[in-house]
Amino acid sequence: MNFGLFLLALIPIIWLIIALAVMKMPGYWACVIALVIGAVIAMVSFGSSGSNVATAALEGALNALWPIILVIIAALFTYNITLETGAMDKIKAMLASVSTDQRILLLIIAWGFGNFMEGMAGFGTAVAIPASILVGLGFDPIPTVVACLVINSTPTAFGSVGVPTTTMAAVTGLSATTLSANVALIECLIMFISPIIAVMILGKGAKAMKGVWGITLVSSLAFTLPCFIVGRFVGAELPNIVGSIVCMAVTVLMARKMRGREVPEAYSTIQQKDGKGAKEKLTVAAAVNAWLPFILIFVILVFTSSLVPVIHDPLSKVASAVTIYNGKGASPLTFTWINTPGVLIFIAAIIGGLAQGAKGSTLGRVFVKTVTGNWKTIVTICSVLALAKIMTHSGMTGEIAAVLVAATGTAFPLISPLIGTIGAFVTGSGTSTSVLFGDLQRQTAQAIGANPAWLCAANELGAGIGKMISPQGIAIGTSAVALAGSESVVLRKVAKYCLLFVVLAGIICFVFPMIGLVIH
Repeated sequence: MNFGLFLLALIPIIWLIIALAVMKMPGYWACVIALVIGAVIAMVSFGSSGSNVATAALEGALNALWPIILVIIAALFTYNITLETGAMDKIKAMLASVSTDQRILLLIIAWGFGNFMEGMAGFGTAVAIPASILVGLGFDPIPTVVACLVINSTPTAFGSVGVPTTTMAAVTGLSATTLSANVALIECLIMFISPIIAVMILGKGAKAMKGVWGITLVSSLAFTLPCFIVGRFVGAELPNIVGSIVCMAVTVLMARKMRGREVPEAYSTIQQKDGKGAKEKLTVAAAVNAWLPFILIFVILVFTSSLVPVIHDPLSKVASAVTIYNGKGASPLTFTWINTPGVLIFIAAIIGGLAQGAKGSTLGRVFVKTVTGNWKTIVTICSVLALAKIMTHSGMTGEIAAVLVAATGTAFPLISPLIGTIGAFVTGSGTSTSVLFGDLQRQTAQAIGANPAWLCAANELGAGIGKMISPQGIAIGTSAVALAGSESVVLRKVAKYCLLFVVLAGIICFVFPMIGLVIH
């Protein structure tokens, strides 16, 4: 252990904090500069050759492009297709026609549908889309954004069809199934209470729960339980999607039974205050057509998953393994060409888009627009993954882990989620946080005799919590409700919930192994 090398290894991370939080530099520029800084330190202070640094960076960039960026672009492409065909307007109308009680609509749209969007696309859509819908229905913008940020704190690990968790598995070499099971376990409690807190945020206190305790608890359980079961026994790709579908169905059914009861004026939507109910009426066929791309994604992902080995196994063999890093400890990087979520989502989106009336030329135009509109994100993620690989292969991550172990010892699990929170605050991404700190968590766990999958799961939980206070996430939320410039107001209001969740996460991470709940 060398404290000087520890400080040098921290420089790229410190730079990211200063560049993003203090200098407010665009993420892609900050990450590219961090990559350059990390490469120089790896060569000058950690003895890596230029060839080793270059191939480590290339390994990280290629790992970013396939499958991580692939699935992000595919998910955003799906959403953009529904915008182009008008299906998203029908989806919004269906959701908003169920109830005139803002608290119930928050559960359906922000908790249910928002978690669905996180599972499908992630990348801020789970905050921006629900917030814009709710404000359009007459909700107070600032509490709405804060509530959406709180809700989005736990589905992050299984967002974008499980990319943060599968990325963590790829970065650390851990079993994706074991990691997913531990993530599902460590998130349960905070996941269950987050919609309750969100309703209280919307209603400015515990008084807001009066009359909706039952539906709130049932709605919370209707997402949390399926999410846990799928994450525990199936994998990281579908927990949010399955949980949100069950949650929306259960919450809508309960909401329909509650229709006709008096709604307090403070929690009424614009439609009720104006004496106008939601009038959108769709046939079953039209409703199915509107949801078709998402239905197809769900069906295709299920039937190509390990649940159906007769399909899953042959498709998974269509892959290539290539060794890119040329230094010590190199391992092949595997590219799965068909049975990878990004490819499957593209297939579902194309079929669904055509069924909704989109032409081939329209699909092509939307694809180009999706890629070009997200080039900064592509650069950011490639840079972060390249930096992470350089730090891992050069020993920089190991040096940070060694000092943290020496400083905290067996108490490290108490701060394990906090490290993920810091990562998400810096990067705004659960995936990037997995890459940035995943191997640090693994190495630290091995050094103190803890379960690596458990501490990596704690990193995933912390990353979701950190997105509450991420400048990028807050900016997405305020922009969605036309309040750009109010970021500092939102940050002040959401910070206390972030702190609460970080403390709870640390306690959970420390206590659960003591009572034998960790999954090996």
